[in-house]
Amino acid sequence: MLLYLEKKPLICVSRLYYFHMSTVKTIFLFIHILAVVGGLVLLLTQLPKPKKSTHAGFLHSMLTALVAGVVLVGINTSLHATDPVKYDAPDHGVVGIKFLILLVILGLIIKNKKKSEVSTGVWALLIALTMANVFIATSL
Repeated sequence: MLLYLEKKPLICVSRLYYFHMSTVKTIFLFIHILAVVGGLVLLLTQLPKPKKSTHAGFLHSMLTALVAGVVLVGINTSLHATDPVKYDAPDHGVVGIKFLILLVILGLIIKNKKKSEVSTGVWALLIALTMANVFIATSL
């Protein structure tokens, strides 16, 4: 769709859409990465302590990563639908695996939220699952 002013195109709306959606994608990608790194840092701050606990911020961090990840899948799907040559389709298999891992992390956090301390095994499992999610995102 073009807007004309004296027979000359004023704005090409489709190019403007790509620019804005790419910018929004970058913003949500930054939020997603920041949330995962923040959650990992909150877990690793418990490393020197003999009694491990889950910080309330870890739950919020993982929920933020979940929401930003779902938004990223939607944006990537939309961009691919509008220009399949320029934008790759999201790999829904990888997205599904990452989603399942994040659901397990959230389940463990919610189950142990009320406890004053968690076992070292649960704490290590949370770190391992978070690192597995990062590994899957960067390598696949």
